[in-house]
Amino acid sequence: MANIAYSQRSSTFKRVAVYITGRLVMMFATVVIGVFLTILIANMGGYVDEIQRGIIREDVSQAANQNLSLRSLTSEERMHWVNEQIILREKQLGLDKPFMVRAVKFMKDALTLNLGRAQRMTSDKGSQMVRDIILERLPPTLILFGISGLLLFVVEIWIALGLSRHYGGFWDKLFVFLAPASTSPAWFYGIFLILIFAAMLGILPFGGMMDAPVPDNWVDYTLSLLRHMILPLVAVTLSQIFLNTYNWRTFFLIYSNEDYVEMAKAKGLPSRVIEREYIMRPTLPTIITSFALTLIGLWQGFIIMETVFNWPGMGRAYFQAVQFFDVPVIVGMTVINAYMLAITMFILDFIYAILDPRVQVANQGGNQ
Repeated sequence: MANIAYSQRSSTFKRVAVYITGRLVMMFATVVIGVFLTILIANMGGYVDEIQRGIIREDVSQAANQNLSLRSLTSEERMHWVNEQIILREKQLGLDKPFMVRAVKFMKDALTLNLGRAQRMTSDKGSQMVRDIILERLPPTLILFGISGLLLFVVEIWIALGLSRHYGGFWDKLFVFLAPASTSPAWFYGIFLILIFAAMLGILPFGGMMDAPVPDNWVDYTLSLLRHMILPLVAVTLSQIFLNTYNWRTFFLIYSNEDYVEMAKAKGLPSRVIEREYIMRPTLPTIITSFALTLIGLWQGFIIMETVFNWPGMGRAYFQAVQFFDVPVIVGMTVINAYMLAITMFILDFIYAILDPRVQVANQGGNQ
């Protein structure tokens, strides 16, 4: 018996290992393809290279005009110096190599965030390294959208359960009526919230993440952060809560009419137990999937959202990088976004398998 149990555990471990490896390989391949396409699109097939060469010529020409030691040279000598500097800077950026060769090398560096120096942008601390810019902007984005996503998940489940208990009541009809309002993006509501609570009433800040000067102690720092997060959180909530709650309330109503739920009621089980074990548990896989898609939607909308609220995160840096044609920063931001989406889907796979016993990790034939 012990040998059989050990064999079963070993077989389960192998199947899980194969499943994890397969998922990781598939997601990494997806990230690689997405990053390579981003490099091609961001460079516009080589058109941005011509823009970079123009910028280099302009910068070198300005440096030559400001360099006092060059004024004693003849025009031919000055032109020779300018051409040498242009060739040197183009080599530093790899513009002397074929585009596809640079694209493949750039993709390899992008996957490890080894993108060197930004071409136009700098971080708030003065660093021009792309990795420093990304790592500086990533925490504010995770704080804003991570907290808003988790709060929405908890609040929406709680409200949806309440609406399913009082089907046809006032609040149920109100959420059904307001469900189409959640089709508008968060930044749309953010503009009106800023106009009302910041411009007209003046009770909340227009944007940003922190008061100036930055508070010294952690209590004031936390309070300032929470105060600046109110309007973005409300905007995200208005763009998601009504439609998601309506959908989840519908799932709860469907499962509450199943025969096994009626059997549990006939046995005299408490209503809380019935909700938790017989209604919520079967619907959780669908709800988790919906939540993951909502979270991914929040990631994808962070560019406009953070720009509207002047939030110092990745979205605002992304927008600035596009304005400046800063290709290394654009690609680096895209890589981090792809990694976050892949991690979200990877975690979702395991949560889904844990919650739904019908999902098999892998069978002996290798099917998933």
